[in-house]
Amino acid sequence: MNQNVPELTLNDGLKVPAIGLGTYSLKGEEGVKAMAAAMDAGYRLIDTAFNYENEGAVGKAIKRSSVAREELLICSKLPGRRHAYKEALVTIEESLYRADLDYYDLYLIHWPNPKQDVYVEAWQAMIEAKKRGYIRSIGVSNFLPEHIDRLIKETGAAPSLNQVELHPFFDQAYQRKKDAEHGIVTESWSPLGRGNDIVQDEQIVRIAEAHGKTGAQVILRWHTQLGAIPIPKSGSLQHQKENLDIFDFELTAEEMDVISSFSREDGRLWGQDPSTYEEF
Repeated sequence: MNQNVPELTLNDGLKVPAIGLGTYSLKGEEGVKAMAAAMDAGYRLIDTAFNYENEGAVGKAIKRSSVAREELLICSKLPGRRHAYKEALVTIEESLYRADLDYYDLYLIHWPNPKQDVYVEAWQAMIEAKKRGYIRSIGVSNFLPEHIDRLIKETGAAPSLNQVELHPFFDQAYQRKKDAEHGIVTESWSPLGRGNDIVQDEQIVRIAEAHGKTGAQVILRWHTQLGAIPIPKSGSLQHQKENLDIFDFELTAEEMDVISSFSREDGRLWGQDPSTYEEF
């Protein structure tokens, strides 16, 4: 494991880095180069998904990097159209074949898709996939507290991790609290608020200047101090290195409050409310 990045221990004992690399839109040869460079730069947690259509590129990047497979934690996700039990198991197998891997360290249900109402069946398939050795740790993505409560009630198995939209505009305080009650680690997708200029906000810039850091580094540090794992996506090696370099300073309680003050009751940036949103 990268010595400069702290680890969090999931409720099933798996240790994961406190920051990872998002790979959405990193595809083809250019994507392989970017991901391999990130691994060589120190990233050990790599996040992909069946629906990103780049599991093969992730697998190629693993082989091209200088990092041994056993030092990496690779995460993928089950698409909504494959929630039925048998289809879910086959899809997990296909995810492994695409990446040419023997196992995934983490595998998540991408969205609950409550209108379909098959996510409990998908979770049962995930439990079976873990028993078969396909997956070391099973979790969810974009699940609300009521979805997680139902999984636990009907299967007795709690997810190890819940990956959700989390950034200064939407700090997910209630979701993080409910996740923590079950020992579930919250992971942040779109941690910098994709396409928004919060890193250039004058309050963020002042905090960054006080620590000799960039606005992006300050926000990523905010995530880690909340206890969440940010997974910023970047194809730029410079930005990849900067995003990793956030563990040599600490934000004060006041600075944390300033960043959290941007949050709104429903600060979702793309209207993807898991209680209604469906992704297939």
